[in-house]
Amino acid sequence: MEIPVIRSSPVNLGRAIDAGFCNFSKNLNSKVSMVKNNSKTCNIVQSQSLKWESKSAIRLTLKASATAQTEAAVISEKGSRNSRTKPTDGVKLYVGLPLDAVSNCNTVNHARAVSAGLKALKLLGIDGVELPVWWGIAEKEESGKYDWTGYLVLAEMVQKLGLKLHVSLCFHASKDAKIPLPNWVSRICESQPDVYFTDRSGQRFKDCLSLAVDDLPVLDGKTPIEVYTEFCTSFKVSFSPFIGSTITGISIGLGPDGELRYPSCHHRSKNNSHRGAGEFQCYNKYMLENLKQHAESHGNPLWGLSGPHDAPRYDQSPMSSGFFSEHGGSWETPYGDFFLSWYSSQLISHGDRILSVAASTFEDTDIIVSGKVPLMHSWYKTRSHPSELTAGFYNTTNRDGYEAIAEIFSRNSCKIVLPGMDLPEEDKINETRSSPELLFAQIASACGKHGVQISGENSLVSVSPRGFEQIKKNLVDQNVVDLFTHQRMGAHFFSPEDFPLYTKFVRSLNQANLHSDDLVTEEEETALSLPSANLRMQAA
Repeated sequence: MEIPVIRSSPVNLGRAIDAGFCNFSKNLNSKVSMVKNNSKTCNIVQSQSLKWESKSAIRLTLKASATAQTEAAVISEKGSRNSRTKPTDGVKLYVGLPLDAVSNCNTVNHARAVSAGLKALKLLGIDGVELPVWWGIAEKEESGKYDWTGYLVLAEMVQKLGLKLHVSLCFHASKDAKIPLPNWVSRICESQPDVYFTDRSGQRFKDCLSLAVDDLPVLDGKTPIEVYTEFCTSFKVSFSPFIGSTITGISIGLGPDGELRYPSCHHRSKNNSHRGAGEFQCYNKYMLENLKQHAESHGNPLWGLSGPHDAPRYDQSPMSSGFFSEHGGSWETPYGDFFLSWYSSQLISHGDRILSVAASTFEDTDIIVSGKVPLMHSWYKTRSHPSELTAGFYNTTNRDGYEAIAEIFSRNSCKIVLPGMDLPEEDKINETRSSPELLFAQIASACGKHGVQISGENSLVSVSPRGFEQIKKNLVDQNVVDLFTHQRMGAHFFSPEDFPLYTKFVRSLNQANLHSDDLVTEEEETALSLPSANLRMQAA
């Protein structure tokens, strides 16, 4: 059996990203010497030096040394201890790799530093890692021409360490990681801007394609659904040596940031006195044509001329608008119900189409398919739930909008990935009347009714001690999540402030489920720890 290595002085390794940037230094020296395991304790002779550049022109250098006696990062023991030592009695722990782990040139960014980070996670007893695979990198220049080189190298690195790998297939762009849509797609979009989501003022959201064009031949005669299907098929063939053994999960991109939603909040509010709830994204010509047809089929053609005229702008409080007003708002009128039903149904149908693509592609493998649903918790304690409505979830005080979401995941035998597990309930009444806990509970309830499993993620880059307590509460007390992925490896994760919190969190999950005779003694913990991890900061 395997016992996760528990340490009292955690090793702090390198800089991977800062909100998506991977900026490990090329000057990395790592030397790991392993010796055969001749006893119950673990002795590793390890000397590592990591350097990385920060955005503030400060160079951090980590030197860690430890002694132990094993060839592996975990202890294999056939004694009396058993699987009760796994965290939270079955919950698996993953860590996301940097968003730009593979560069735009399709090479692994700072491979030696990433390798050192993977070894640190293995030492900590983490089950595996999550890898973003970008459409804009793997199918960069030409439709149907794929290059998986960098991703295959990373898969092999993960495999050699005995970690598991979950892959996120990303059909969106990332401004943080400076990863665009494929060049050939961007060229097409320049001449057909209505393939993008569009708001009331005509602003385009250019990080992914609009769901309205899913089945339209806008990509050199192919539909986006056909292109996504071919992408998934090529991935499956190219990674066949890893699928089912190293690669055990696939998360399929469903929209902005990979999530099933409209990009309702892509425009930052200019007014800092309050937060808006976003705007409806139904104003490209394809969405408007669809809305018009829907209104005419319902005998109310005037309802199909545009979106709600009394909805707020990005920088306006939703409670100040006529549409989302708590009492007598347009959302409660027959027109409001008509529009919101149509708007949400478009999102649900899109999600069903994409999940079906992934489920059918990987149905003959042992891979678990999942998709991400956002936790739009702002304004949840209002009657209209405006943040959810603009994002496409018709969820109000009078209507459960997540039953239909859970149904499409259940129909396609897919898991739901929920971010925001680190967000605690506010102690005081907050301006946006947010409630992440209540929304999490509602979505979990809908999933339970339809037999849909849940994986969780954190939302904040730097998780506070209170945030880790909230994650632990959701994992242990709620008992509805079977896998948690910490997002993600990088500057904050491996910082001397944050990484000790994460190792303490992992250790607390381990020990929460141990029998008293399984608990690590002080002597054993000292032997299993990395006793001297010293971080020094040097000016670049």
